[in-house]
Amino acid sequence: MSAQTPSSGLPLAGVRVADFTRVLTGPFCTMLLADLGAEVIKIEPPGGDDTRAWGPPFQESGEGRESSYFLSVNRGKRSVVLDLKTGAGVRAARAIVGEADLLVENFRPGTLERLGLSWETLHAEFPRLIYGAISGFGQSGPYRDRAGYDVIAQGMGGLMSYNGEEGRPPVRVGVAVADVFAGSLITQALLAALYAREKTGRGQRVDVNLLEAVIALGSSQVSRYLAAGEVPGPMGNDHRSIVPYGTYLCGDGFINLAVGNDSLWRRFYTALELPGLAADPGLATNEGRVERREELNALLLTGMGRFTRLEVMRRLGAAGVPCGPVYDMKEVFEDEHVRAEGVAVSVPHASLGTTVVTAAPWSFGGVRPAARRGPPVLGEHTAEVLRELGLEEPSQNA
Repeated sequence: MSAQTPSSGLPLAGVRVADFTRVLTGPFCTMLLADLGAEVIKIEPPGGDDTRAWGPPFQESGEGRESSYFLSVNRGKRSVVLDLKTGAGVRAARAIVGEADLLVENFRPGTLERLGLSWETLHAEFPRLIYGAISGFGQSGPYRDRAGYDVIAQGMGGLMSYNGEEGRPPVRVGVAVADVFAGSLITQALLAALYAREKTGRGQRVDVNLLEAVIALGSSQVSRYLAAGEVPGPMGNDHRSIVPYGTYLCGDGFINLAVGNDSLWRRFYTALELPGLAADPGLATNEGRVERREELNALLLTGMGRFTRLEVMRRLGAAGVPCGPVYDMKEVFEDEHVRAEGVAVSVPHASLGTTVVTAAPWSFGGVRPAARRGPPVLGEHTAEVLRELGLEEPSQNA
């Protein structure tokens, strides 16, 4: 199991983040920054981040009731409630920004500008500030003012056109990949801007949008069109360029295979005692296997159906062929490796007592960053943070 370390030993220890984000993309980014050791101040409206109400499911304990959605992307932060529709709220927000290294926001373009918190205004006053903006469609172009949601970006970025199965309606990926990938991209950009500031002494603005994140995520699928003019369609779990690669049925359940080269192919059919495949020269190369995909997959359905899932994995594992079971979420967290690595951790929570979250998905020198604090209760740290800045908690009517 990986050891854990406090923020003082982490790369972003001492970095302060003014977090104006809500829902998923921005909160995922700022959670990663907190995992890396940054001090993240989450600025919420009086009603809180939208996802505090997204449920069920909710976790309830004693007097506490929190959305599992909110809990999933807000560990490690302090929550400050400010009404940015009031002068006092904006002044308090500005004071937080003045002490920050990074500002992250995912409002529609122009929202913070109307509050006097534009990049241009803040950069003139705080030239070292790095300003990260996340939007649905970017800061310019015909769609600039449109609201951005994951499902919209998955559709407009082409992802739903090649996801799912042939002959079926378009399918959204089951997790909000546009949000999560855009959140990862803005995190990378912010870290790069921090590095650049070390050399120049000045902050800069970085922008990421959901639509371009989905297009970038398309990778080889996008290249098939740009390089060859081919419009990719859905293929279920099959790989366009590798066979066998995907999901296959054993006698009692599904596994995933990744037979990525001809050497692995030979190990594969030997381990499963499939002499008919060995004797067929047309299947000796990946190109041949791709051309005969349907025929080969039918043969594998029969050949692998002779064994249980566990036996197939035992044989292929011993032969060094990449494979793995298809788990439901209960099985994921019962897996011996996931348990040994401490992927799920219990953290204190102000109203729930404790809650369980996923651990930071990286380590430094073999040490995993500790979850330093649980997801905050709405406004849990308002008085504390403002007191640190020499401010009183503003009246919501001020």
